[in-house]
Amino acid sequence: MVIHLEKVVPVGRTLDEYIKMFNLTEDDCKKSILSVADGPASFNAEGSQLGYTIKSVDPLYVFNSEQIKNRFDEVIDNIIEQIENTSNNWVWSYHKSPQDLRKNRENVISLFCEDYEQGKKEHRYEIGELPKLKYKDNEYELGLISHFLFLYSEHFDQQFHLDSINEMLRVCQEVRLFPLITLKHEIYPYLDVIIEAFKNKDYECKIETVAYELQPKGNQMLKITKL
Repeated sequence: MVIHLEKVVPVGRTLDEYIKMFNLTEDDCKKSILSVADGPASFNAEGSQLGYTIKSVDPLYVFNSEQIKNRFDEVIDNIIEQIENTSNNWVWSYHKSPQDLRKNRENVISLFCEDYEQGKKEHRYEIGELPKLKYKDNEYELGLISHFLFLYSEHFDQQFHLDSINEMLRVCQEVRLFPLITLKHEIYPYLDVIIEAFKNKDYECKIETVAYELQPKGNQMLKITKL
């Protein structure tokens, strides 16, 4: 798929947010991690500084750091303005206000851009997208995907979700997905169907409440593990 930068909203999240979104333990962070649809998150940059083994995958990585940062600068004012205009529709527990959220996102893009070009040389950031990944079977111990599947359910049908999760489970021994809601702040309507499909394939599926919530009802993640 050809990606058009003018249609991208490149905002990312911190290592601390990932830890809370996915209930990551110290042992989890020591695993080989494939993080899909990472965008301009600072998860890889911060984690790599701590010695974690993280591969970030996103079609966004066809662009360089300057292009990504320029696009961030183009959209951040509008994003925060929209959030300020609907501030009662958000949960201000982790981020304390729209401006606190902005400060966080600006810090994230800065950390990402500082790390990105070197990270590409080290193959920590690689171009790729679901539902097909280039990695070997069981190449990674833990797969993470945040703010893509389920969230954009109006753009991707149920089969795309099944195919994408299947592909991540081919590559990873365990997969965690966050959040479980759509952009309308509703639980993904086919979540039970997805869970049942993987239980029938002898996977263990667990919904866990997490210590992170920005969108109402967006404080759960799905953990799927090979038995």
